[in-house]
Formats: sequence, structure tokens, C-alpha cells
Amino acid sequence: MVAQLQRYYLELAYDGTRYHGWQVQPNAISVQQKLNEALTVLLRQPVETTGAGRTDTGVHAKQLFAHLDVPVLELPEEAAGKVVFKHDAKGQHKLRIESLNALLPHDIAVKQIIPVHANAHARFDATQRSYEYHMHFHKDPFKQNYSWQVKGELDVEAMNCAAAIIMEYTDFSCFSKSNTQVFTNNCKVVRAQWLHNDNGLVFHISADRFLRNMVRAIVGTCMMVGRNEIEPEGIRSIIESKNRSNAGTSVPACGLYLTEVRYPYL
Repeated sequence: MVAQLQRYYLELAYDGTRYHGWQVQPNAISVQQKLNEALTVLLRQPVETTGAGRTDTGVHAKQLFAHLDVPVLELPEEAAGKVVFKHDAKGQHKLRIESLNALLPHDIAVKQIIPVHANAHARFDATQRSYEYHMHFHKDPFKQNYSWQVKGELDVEAMNCAAAIIMEYTDFSCFSKSNTQVFTNNCKVVRAQWLHNDNGLVFHISADRFLRNMVRAIVGTCMMVGRNEIEPEGIRSIIESKNRSNAGTSVPACGLYLTEVRYPYL
């Protein structure tokens, strides 16, 4: 029997409340660590995954992709039930979602397992990422850890004016953590919009890429506009300064969700 490597994308969703973000940490529990551990048990060999990006401590994901390479044994049909992979109608091998989910904690779920070409890359091939930031105005025990409670009224129309101005720019150094060692702070934002929902607001933002802390810093800056601390046009001088200290405070992680990652071939 000859082992061949097959690359797979895993589509994940998780509640980030208990985790120190997506990426493996030396002294803290992460989502990636739990996924790698479950795959290692399932495949009976060490497994390392590569994610589409990183989420910070307490941030949630409705959709995140990760890839891994798995040796696939060419087994006869009758033996397939005894291993992790089985043949489908086309003779391909598929990882059993149920088996993997059974090994994962209750707050991490695999939604799809997709065979992809050998050079597919979960991080570098992503063409667009989308986030939502949720906030509410009245105390709600069921929103704790999943939305940020905000006091006072906000000028949502002014916040949407500021959001529209954001889409005119590409250099977002003012919204990034310092010393992130990225090649560029340029991002193409294609959507930035505040919408009302039940008992609150949701900020929707989509771009080809995001800088560390970028969405939470943008939300904090829009809050300055919504509280009439600055005019919507004031966001121009903040962005053009390229200085993080001029932008708003980073809002709590609990309200932030990675909602979509797009690929040209999925």
C-alpha cells in the first residue's frame, strides 16, 4: 500500500470565549491547539494545521478555514470502514466529520472537510474576509461574552458616514497594533456598514485582508463619532496620521466574529 498526501480544507466555527485566540500559544489554550490534538488522535500521527488567519483571545468565528496534509492509503472498499478515510462514489477518500467533532470540545465544530489541490493555502489564497461586531444597549444575560453592552445613545447615521470614509483609504496603520512585522499595512475595504438589529447594532466589514486589532480599533473610532466626540470627517485626519494613538480605543473582543473567508476555488 502506497501512502499519498492529500491536502484538505477544514471549515470551522467556534466560540472563542475560553480560548487565547486561534493560534497555538506556548502557555495558553488555543483553538488551533485543540484542533491539532483532535486530528492527531484521529489520524494517529502528529498533525499541524495552517489557518486562514488569527483571531485574538475571546474572538469568535462563524467561519474559518484551515488546511492540513494527510497520507491517504489506497485501501480496498471493504477495508474503508476500519480507517479514518472512506471511499465515496467517485473513489475519493473523505475524513469523517462526525469522528473529528466527537474529539473536539463542545465549543469548536467542523462544518466541512474539502479535498483541495496540493498547493492550496488557507491563508495566502483567501481573497476576502468578513467580520461582524455586535453591541447591545440593554442588559441581557444571554449576550454576555457574545456582544458588548454600550451605554447611551449613538448617532448611527454619523457612524455610517465615517464608515463610508474608511472605504476611501487603503493604508490603515492607525488601526494596527505596533510591531506586527507585516509586509504592508494596506488593505482594500469593500464594505463598512452599521446596521440595527434586535436591541443593538452590528458593524459589518469586509476586506481582502485585516491588520491585527484593526476591526476593534475601527469600531472604537466609530464610537467616537457616534458619541459626537469627533465629526465623521475627523476620521480622515486619524487615518492619514498613520498613528495608532490618534484612533479610538480597542473595543472588547466578546462582540467580534469572523463570519466569512472567501477563496476563488470554493
